Amino acid sequence: MENEINTTEVLTARGVELFYGETRAVRNAEISLRRGEVAAITGQSGSGKSSLLYCLAGVLPVARGEVCFEGRSLGALDDEELSTIRRERFGFVFQYGELLPELTVEENTALPLRLAGQRKAEAHAAAGDVLGRLGLADLRDRRPSQVSGGQSQRVAVARALVHRPAVVFADEPTGSLDSANATTVLEEFLALARAQGTAVVLVTHDAQVAARADTRYTMRDGMLAAQVREAS
Repeated sequence: MENEINTTEVLTARGVELFYGETRAVRNAEISLRRGEVAAITGQSGSGKSSLLYCLAGVLPVARGEVCFEGRSLGALDDEELSTIRRERFGFVFQYGELLPELTVEENTALPLRLAGQRKAEAHAAAGDVLGRLGLADLRDRRPSQVSGGQSQRVAVARALVHRPAVVFADEPTGSLDSANATTVLEEFLALARAQGTAVVLVTHDAQVAARADTRYTMRDGMLAAQVREAS
């Protein structure tokens, strides 16, 4: 089935540590993520969960340990190789969407494909398809200022998934939404990711959001204190 979790590990972290000055923000973190799997990292503000997310995405270099994507250590890659992976193989969803205000909904969605060198017509066709699957086809020509908060966050989801990345990193993707919009955005996000076989690392403080994941981690004082993996 298309949305089943593949047993192949796509992303792993072993003994990862991160420091901000003398403060150890991440302590000996261990994570393995399979293709199509959704993993949630929960914890209080300041627990280190967002810092760990950006280590996993290769945005923050780790002080100790190793993060591997498809068997390659991110720390062993040069800046160009790492940028290419983040641009073409990873997707990102942030709490407030972070859409570019001067671009239309469709242009925002197509941006990862355009940055990867795809022709405009092909990129916009792919963007239109994803927007349609998320019920946003009628908004394709609007600017971000002309759509609601929930719609804007769904556009951010479309942009993160349009290039069919191997992994999407989502930092509090429903944190700025009311409960009704949060539920809709989360359901559509995870359904489309699973259908594509895209793995998701989801940082959240919301236990109800974390409950939708296949694997749940709890972070406390920089340490992953607990893990629950659902049977696949």
